[in-house]
Amino acid sequence: MKLQGKKVIQIVSDEFEDLELWYPVLRLREEGAEVHIAGEKANEQYKGKYGVPVTSDCSFEEVQASDYDAILVPGGWSPDKLRRYESILTMVQNMNDDEKVIGQICHAGWVLISADILKGKRVTSTPGIKHDMMNAGAEWVNEPVTVDGHLVSSRRPPDLPDYMREFIKVLESK
Repeated sequence: MKLQGKKVIQIVSDEFEDLELWYPVLRLREEGAEVHIAGEKANEQYKGKYGVPVTSDCSFEEVQASDYDAILVPGGWSPDKLRRYESILTMVQNMNDDEKVIGQICHAGWVLISADILKGKRVTSTPGIKHDMMNAGAEWVNEPVTVDGHLVSSRRPPDLPDYMREFIKVLESK
């Protein structure tokens, strides 16, 4: 198992893109990583855009970035909610400062924009937020997955195999 001993935090709010949350969680667990789900409240059920639920293990406030090797931000409409929590922005900033792996897909770029960590970075996202990413100082590219150091970004659900292949490689190398 490539990721034995690695810890990953997946943040969540209602209306996440179901596949963009579950596919990475399951792939990382298959590789031996310990994955925790953090929501506004611990032991709370959140529903995806298509109704698939997930229950949080812990709250945003309980998460210490120093305890994790990586963070995953799912797409859907939840990033618009997630970026309103100062604790999330601080977590992302701390992980960025420590060059821990940050994975974002689809609309998840909104969280990284609000955390102000995209200046000079090469990223992708859903084309719908292309200009938001560029206005935050990023170089936006239309590719299935883009890796810039510890930042791994992807566009949408059909790109999930490429996204997770690269995310796992980057996390394994840390």
